[in-house]
Amino acid sequence: MKKILEFLKRYKLRNYDFILIFLVVSLSIVGVVAVSSSDVSLQNKQITGVVLGCIVMIIVSLLDYSKLLNFYWAYYILAVLLLLGVLVFGSDSHGAQRWLEIAGITFQPSEISKILIILFYAKFIMVNQKRVKTMGFLFSAIGLLIPPILLILKEPDLSTTIMLCTIFVMILFVGGISWKLVAGVLLAGIPSAALIFYLALLEDSPILKSYQQERILAWLHPEDFADTTAYQTMNSMMAIGSGQLQGKGYDTNEISSVLNSGYISESSTDFIFTVIGEEFGFIGSCIVVFLLVAITIKCLITAARAKDIAGSVIATGMAVWIGFQGLLNIGVATGALPNTGIPLPLVSSGLTSIVSVYIGVGFVLNVGLQQLRKSY
Repeated sequence: MKKILEFLKRYKLRNYDFILIFLVVSLSIVGVVAVSSSDVSLQNKQITGVVLGCIVMIIVSLLDYSKLLNFYWAYYILAVLLLLGVLVFGSDSHGAQRWLEIAGITFQPSEISKILIILFYAKFIMVNQKRVKTMGFLFSAIGLLIPPILLILKEPDLSTTIMLCTIFVMILFVGGISWKLVAGVLLAGIPSAALIFYLALLEDSPILKSYQQERILAWLHPEDFADTTAYQTMNSMMAIGSGQLQGKGYDTNEISSVLNSGYISESSTDFIFTVIGEEFGFIGSCIVVFLLVAITIKCLITAARAKDIAGSVIATGMAVWIGFQGLLNIGVATGALPNTGIPLPLVSSGLTSIVSVYIGVGFVLNVGLQQLRKSY
């Protein structure tokens, strides 16, 4: 106990980011309310996820991330083994094999892999800081990302694959990758993306599976898929629009409710923003967007003031995770993006997702405790 107290004395309470905790917990409370309205049977599970997440977040925030990162190869191996375990022993649901059960506990390894991969690259980049601007480092970093990416694609889980790739690109940028490499990737990436998009729309697409291709086509021409693939998204847009300024109220029993009429499936997970839009209107939707943006900005501020590059990578990775994933989820619910099937961080139902994000926030808080100068 004495050693623990001496360890904690190194931290200054003024550097503990209580504002970030407030923002995260506030968004989680919104999630509990929205999930409860969508499916009251999930209420206790959602509350349990938030409480457990808060406990783990506090514990992680008081540890020393610098010491924990010494086991970075163990995090990478664990991520790969868990994802491999899904394909071998995982359970199937809705045509996807994404869940694993260990000791009676069912969880989603792809969510856990996000924080494990962030921690791995935080130390990997720091260890290789002198060669981070070289092509050799870039190829080795990409090569290490390929196994988990392929395993996640095999589930299949395209949305998590997109998220991991986005996180990877941003943490490499923060890690100090050469501007010449960035420019080269962008110059090659734009025409490549256009080519991939074109190939994806071919009748016998060599890139996407039929259901993935249909989602893109339904996004481009929703009127042609109004009764099939675009059915969910169009009903979601209708529900959000019907909420108008103040919404129809929590757990509304209005006969005009799109949600209560059963037209929105996955309303507690992928389309949770639909519940918020219909029941709490434009004001409620703006509050959610504000909280997501505020949390993202707080993480980026912590990244800018971290004591080392590893801390910057961790905080940046979490900022991208929460901010970009939130953008994807809301974009799908409002019809701005194709349906990708991705949860809204800290809001959607899902114990693994909630706790994983809280673990990541705990690391951001610890990075803040060891920052170079005081946050404002």
